[in-house]
Amino acid sequence: QVQLVESGGGLVQPGGSLRLSCAASGTIFGIHAMGWYRQAPGKQRELVATSTGGGSIAYADSVKGRFTISRDNAKNTAILQMDSLKPEDTAVYYCNAVVQSRWDQGPYVYWGQGTQVTVSS
Repeated sequence: QVQLVESGGGLVQPGGSLRLSCAASGTIFGIHAMGWYRQAPGKQRELVATSTGGGSIAYADSVKGRFTISRDNAKNTAILQMDSLKPEDTAVYYCNAVVQSRWDQGPYVYWGQGTQVTVSS
């Protein structure tokens, strides 16, 4: 079993910054990808940023140039640095990981519990 624990959400004024962290723990043979999704009230969950084990990174068009995803593979963590935040970035942010627990099992998709990000003056 794998657990994802997120931290770093909160309230920030427009133009401000927040840093989200996600740590994966449990039985981990390898992590194929880690990323962040978000879901605003009344909207579908959408991809924000993802980083694969091979080093490929992708961002939603709406956050390009403002958000940066990074990973520490030794610690099984992913960081989302969010700068120049806008009110439309307000959402619950979920960590996502594609994890292989054993060489002959998976990979499986896991989700964190979500952390609220509110951008408001």
